[in-house]
Amino acid sequence: MSAESSHAVISGEPAGRPRPTLRERKKERTRRTIRTEAFRLFREQGYTETTVEQIAEAADISPSTFFRYFPSKEEVVLADDLDPVMIQAIDRQPKGKPVLAAIRDATVDAFAEIDPEIMEFEKERVALVYSVPELRGAVAREFERNIKLMSGIVAHRLDRDESDFEVLTLVGALTGAMYALIGREPFSQEQIVRVIDFLESGMPI
Repeated sequence: MSAESSHAVISGEPAGRPRPTLRERKKERTRRTIRTEAFRLFREQGYTETTVEQIAEAADISPSTFFRYFPSKEEVVLADDLDPVMIQAIDRQPKGKPVLAAIRDATVDAFAEIDPEIMEFEKERVALVYSVPELRGAVAREFERNIKLMSGIVAHRLDRDESDFEVLTLVGALTGAMYALIGREPFSQEQIVRVIDFLESGMPI
């Protein structure tokens, strides 16, 4: 999850969301081109060997334009476009629904909204993050950021403070389980739902 995730592209606009302006659509196309070309170069010659200048040239933009979209090459990989879709799906869940059930049902709803092409890109992105040693430090920072983000979401649903012991423990268990699995098996809706079901059942072993 990252600040760039506010630019998620999904198959269709949820009800009530205004249609993007022409300028917004052009910006989104440029952003997608940058990421598409970057990942092509990563596959062909490796993450470490690929430079910002090469990505910019492949995307037919200047390096300065690249930096208007991403502050670094690292952020091209770390930007998570599933975040806003997931957050909106959680917000749509009934207020009284148990928090883990709300996250599970929101996951199913969110994955149903996402264009298959975008989902395939996200799977490749996650695999890259966990296979490149140079990105390990960034992964640790993202873990901390995800704890803070999810703590806010859970605390809001439960009308509690995000520093509440139960809130942090629940979020830590959920986030920690996901990070333990990602990189060892393919990222998928089934993986997330299985983690939530296991936590919800009391983690019987």
